[in-house]
Parts: sequence; C-alpha cells; structure tokens
Amino acid sequence: MTLDHLALLHDELAAFQDCLTGDLSAPVEHCGDWTLHDLVVHLGQENLWAAAAVRELRGDYVAEPPPADVVPWFADTARTLTDTLAVDPATEAWTFFPPHTVGFWRRRRCLETLVHRWDAEQAAGRPSTLNPALCGDGIAEVIDGFVPRQIRLGRMDPLQAAIRLNATDLPASWQLGPGVPVAELSGTAADLLLMLWGRLPAPWQTLTGNETAARDILRGPLVP
Repeated sequence: MTLDHLALLHDELAAFQDCLTGDLSAPVEHCGDWTLHDLVVHLGQENLWAAAAVRELRGDYVAEPPPADVVPWFADTARTLTDTLAVDPATEAWTFFPPHTVGFWRRRRCLETLVHRWDAEQAAGRPSTLNPALCGDGIAEVIDGFVPRQIRLGRMDPLQAAIRLNATDLPASWQLGPGVPVAELSGTAADLLLMLWGRLPAPWQTLTGNETAARDILRGPLVP
C-alpha cells in the first residue's frame, strides 16, 4: 500500500493540536518528566528543524525558544513544515539516514507526530485510534532505519538473533534481527509500534519461541 505521508502528516498535526485545549501542565507518561507543554515545544521545534533540513540542507538548525503562548506558535510551525514539504518528494534534503530527500521527511515527521499524538492523547485523557497501515510503516522504519542507526552510533549492540512481529490487523509481518527468527510476537500494528517506541509493554502472552532471546532482542534501545 502506498501512503500519502503529506496528507497523513496534516491529519496527525491537526489531531495533536486538538489535544492542546486543556491543561498543558499535564504529565506525559512516557517522556521522562515532560509536561504536555514540553511536548508541544519539542514537536514544534522539530517541525522547524525538519523544515530547515529541507530549505537549508543542514541538520544543525536550533530553533528559537517559543513564546509563552505555545498553541498558536505550534500551529505556525506545523504550517511551516507542511508548506516546506509540499514539493516533489524526490527533492534533495539533509536527513540522518537514507533516502536524502523530502520524501524522508514527509514519512519521518508523519510517524514522529503519530507517536507524539498518542502521547498527547494519553496526557489529555483522550482515547486513541491509530491508522494500522501507518503504524505498519512505522514498524518498518524502526527496523530498517532506526535500529541500524542505533547500532552504528554505538547506542545498542548488534543483534545476534531475530524475532518476527506479526500484525493481527494487517496482512503483514516484520523480522527484527538476523537469521531464522527464534521467536514470534503478535499484536495490532499500533501495539507493536508503540512497543518498539517504548510506550507499551511487549504482548508476551502471544509469544511463541525463545522468550529469553526475544527479550534480549527487544531490549535495545531500538530507537533514540
């Protein structure tokens, strides 16, 4: 399935912003000691960083501190990002792993916003519904992009075995690690993605195979 990451990014940014009508001092459970306000600042500044990676072909952009009222400021950063990405996805851009194109940032910012939208909804006490196909794309991004980068940067050891992740709501599965999988885990694409990003525990009740090896593979850290 081909995903329209730019259209989905618009949707995810809007859904994130919908969470900003309440108490911005609410804690965000899976982001250390951050509040929802801190999460808004983080996502907004990264919107501007990604826009600079496209417009200025560099990854060292540092955004200015936001104003006191971060909600309209965030909306401005979202417009800056989506306007910047509304060009040919094959356009050259600075990125931190291939492809070095605008298409990378359409996908990356969409998936980043998806996870942080879930964070914001949890902080705001709202239910979350995540697009299974987009979550499946996010699982592939972790396995094909972030895990090799984490290993390359010395943040995790090379994997010595493999686990297979089976989506229960998509006709899809993914292999994490080399060789014949020693274990399998099954869950919705959303639950598997949130597991890889440290938001949810692994669905160990669905495990088949070597649990010790599976836990070792998933120990990571698989993502930054």
